[in-house]
Amino acid sequence: MTATYRQPGVVLTDRRFTVPLDHDDPTGEKIELYAREVVAGEKAQQNLPWLVYLQGGPGFGANRFVGRPAWLGRALKEFRVLLLDQRGTGHSTPANRQTLPLRGGPAEQADYLTHFRHDSIVRDCEAIRPRLTGGAPWTVLGQSFGGFCAVNYLSTAPEGLAAAVITGGLPSLDAHADDVYRAAYPRIERKVAAHYARYPQDVERARRIADHLLHHEVTLPNGYRLTVEAFQSLGILLGGGEGSHRLHFLLEEAFVRTPNGPALSDAFQEEVQGLLSYAGHPLYALVHEAIYGQDARPTNWSAERVRAEFPQFDAAKTLAGDGPLLFTGESIHPWMFETDPALRPLRETAELLAARTDWTPLYDSARLAANEVPVAAAVYHDDMYVDTAHSLDTARSIRGLRTWVTDEFEHDGVRAGGPRVLDRLLALARDEA
Repeated sequence: MTATYRQPGVVLTDRRFTVPLDHDDPTGEKIELYAREVVAGEKAQQNLPWLVYLQGGPGFGANRFVGRPAWLGRALKEFRVLLLDQRGTGHSTPANRQTLPLRGGPAEQADYLTHFRHDSIVRDCEAIRPRLTGGAPWTVLGQSFGGFCAVNYLSTAPEGLAAAVITGGLPSLDAHADDVYRAAYPRIERKVAAHYARYPQDVERARRIADHLLHHEVTLPNGYRLTVEAFQSLGILLGGGEGSHRLHFLLEEAFVRTPNGPALSDAFQEEVQGLLSYAGHPLYALVHEAIYGQDARPTNWSAERVRAEFPQFDAAKTLAGDGPLLFTGESIHPWMFETDPALRPLRETAELLAARTDWTPLYDSARLAANEVPVAAAVYHDDMYVDTAHSLDTARSIRGLRTWVTDEFEHDGVRAGGPRVLDRLLALARDEA
């Protein structure tokens, strides 16, 4: 059953689809997918080509737009857009601490979650595409992890694509998670150095907060235990265009005077819990390292293990000296399943996923080398989330792919750059630029 309604300048239609949990077992268990169709109001009755948007993540539902903001306004000039809530997210069948116990114990939950990587998401797209397009291929716009999905799409079902546009999401075709994080920690360190160069007063503020957390137990209002490692993970903000400024404003209101001495302010704690909690997107924590699993080697908490190779990120050692505290970035650690109440019930499930050794390949190098689908990708110079060198290696491995390498934007360029970014990439894909 569909529902159609209006917002300023657009017509929206809620769409729901039933697909197999395991596409290799089409008669087995089914799950539901939700997607929101968006079309320009003045074009609502036209037969337009489709563009499907695949959100970054993993584990995030599609953007909830009002009207025609960001890249959507450009897309609506020629496309009917499908904003897909990837399996397990948004209004699709959820996967979280409340629903996963329906599967059984941790082993059953871990087995279930193996079906929530990009290979399954792409097969979902291929299952619903004929129902919307009548069988015609569509264009995919993949942001960040959505770009990982797009490369899998080019590997496994290129016949379903009229074109592929990727923003900040060209994955390495063969890197293990360890390789990904060995490349990531130096990038994060550069981003932290750039932040402190912009806001030198934050060096002392960050040290003071870290010292407070090393000597006090702090539990946020939602039950999250704020450790110094959790505080450092706020560096994830530094990968976005406004992230350095957001971090600065957060740090400057950290403390308040109380009758018992300085304490972390309610305002600081309120904002921090929103930034750190995985209650709204637990799949991100559960399968984040699994998106790099492609062989018999377990991911085995890669970010945590590799961090030990970079002792400059150790807060206690930093505070014993006079150097700046280093923040961390986009990484998942086992302690998160102890500090975050939304993840605590899933700790054993996460351990089983980290130990798994039967991950299947996600990309087909031979098929990508013979690619015939028009494809263009924005590669952001020194992207904190996706390694630039890995992305450019992959770009050279996909026949016909055209890149736009830029330092004008950070990882969220498709949001910040909006119509201009999408316009440039569509022109590149069509060989018009």
